[in-house]
Amino acid sequence: MFIDIHVHPNFYEGIDKGKEMFALRQKGLNIHKNSIATIQHVKNQMKCAGLDKLCLLAQDESSLYGQPLVSNQEVAGLVNQAPELFFGFASVDPLTDHWEEELYFAFQELHLNGLSLNLSKLKLYPTDDRLQKLYEICLEEDKPILFHCGCSYEHDTVAKYSHPLEFEEVASSYPKLRIGLEHFGWPWVKDTAMLMLKYQNVYVDTAALFFDNALEFYRYIFTKEYEWTWVERSLRHQIMFGSDNPRFEQIRMAHALDELGFSKKTLDLIKGENAMEFMGIKNG
Repeated sequence: MFIDIHVHPNFYEGIDKGKEMFALRQKGLNIHKNSIATIQHVKNQMKCAGLDKLCLLAQDESSLYGQPLVSNQEVAGLVNQAPELFFGFASVDPLTDHWEEELYFAFQELHLNGLSLNLSKLKLYPTDDRLQKLYEICLEEDKPILFHCGCSYEHDTVAKYSHPLEFEEVASSYPKLRIGLEHFGWPWVKDTAMLMLKYQNVYVDTAALFFDNALEFYRYIFTKEYEWTWVERSLRHQIMFGSDNPRFEQIRMAHALDELGFSKKTLDLIKGENAMEFMGIKNG
């Protein structure tokens, strides 16, 4: 199974709420040249990229926008509409009231597969005391957390809050908490590799394409920043395919991954097996 662990459904058909909300979602992601995507269009994109399932990320930074840009209920609705296509991750804003109840509801009633957070936007360090209860709930419910890590294209984000090394204390303090760091933690990809080497509960996704050629960018990461053998021999169990769609085209990134010369077993792990393990889904 080929899974994209990092997809923003902000402009999907079925959660559109008019021009004002559409503009707010554009502002929130800093994506402006786009339109509403029908589910058939999403299916076509998946087919071209060879993808079987997408993990759709809710986006709740209500302390900034006054409401979630994509609510947990909206993500759950998309998953229920097409469970053969989608997994779903919740989002809560720990700077607002009643976030704990919302997180329990997302896990226990909406049956979402994990939690997505962008601390660069919320301007919280991962070690902030206000996040301790959030980690405890994820452990209690056996759900992973997918953190934005490294550079962000979104406005009003500060990278220091999502530097890979800021997550080490959390990985060490909560060894049973599955932690996903997006974008390889770029540009600090060697720091991210160190965390993966030390902590088996740390995963990364491949949603990094900060320049305009997917294959060249991946080759640079895997053969210049990393050694190719680092992946084949040590890190391949902790890397998940992710695209950050709609910011980047899934087809370019999926095809680039196939051109890197990794073994079939490594590709199987990156394309799907690791994502299933990260989400705690056993035996497919």
